[in-house]
Amino acid sequence: MQEWFATPPGRYLLAWEQAQFDQAVADVFGYHALQLGAAQVEGLRANRMPHRWLALDDPAHLAHAPQAVLLTDFAALPFAANSLDLVVLPHALELSPDPHATLREVERVLVPEGRVVICGLNPTSLWGMRQRRAHLYRRLGFGELFLPEGGEFIGYWRMRDWLRLLSFEVESGRFGVYRPSARSEAWLERSRWMDVAGERWWPIFGAAYFLVAVKRVRGMRLLSPEWRRASARATAPVPIAGKVHRQGRGADGE
Repeated sequence: MQEWFATPPGRYLLAWEQAQFDQAVADVFGYHALQLGAAQVEGLRANRMPHRWLALDDPAHLAHAPQAVLLTDFAALPFAANSLDLVVLPHALELSPDPHATLREVERVLVPEGRVVICGLNPTSLWGMRQRRAHLYRRLGFGELFLPEGGEFIGYWRMRDWLRLLSFEVESGRFGVYRPSARSEAWLERSRWMDVAGERWWPIFGAAYFLVAVKRVRGMRLLSPEWRRASARATAPVPIAGKVHRQGRGADGE
């Protein structure tokens, strides 16, 4: 999606996604955060964790990266299990050759109660319908695609099902980007009113969706710092009144 983000509809989508990521990650605390793919989206810029990485899976995308990056296979991340507090995936799943394996790997590296933030394109939208029509035209020998060619778009409810199967609990979800699938900057500006109307009248038909989910571990309960003080009180020696201990003497005092 590197070149596509430079087009008028790409810039429009990028602006909406950047605002969503900034809001979603600002108050997520921890030590280690990771972004998979889409270097144009600064998914972690509003987060305050001390260790933040950007990972890409294609050397051709390194030129678009604004910072040092980690080149890796998204289905085999070089992190230990339960080691990351936050993972953001701007379009990483829909562009992955094996989205199931990528999502399982994200679940593996996240700590219990860690968060995953996912942004994807909605196939049941004006943009999605134009893309399907373009695929049909291409099979007939003419036309061009409106959206990037690589990958397979994953529907919102399908994504929620995948997360649920991996014991994630969806914390929040929303749709956005309601303007028509126009390539012209002028047409996109003329239809600005559709963002407000779409969010009110046809919210599930936005061109993009945004999900925040929490990794839940059954039978596990996070302990607050109070448990240390409670443990110290429980193990403290308790004096027993009237008890005298004598060494070197028998039971009869001799």
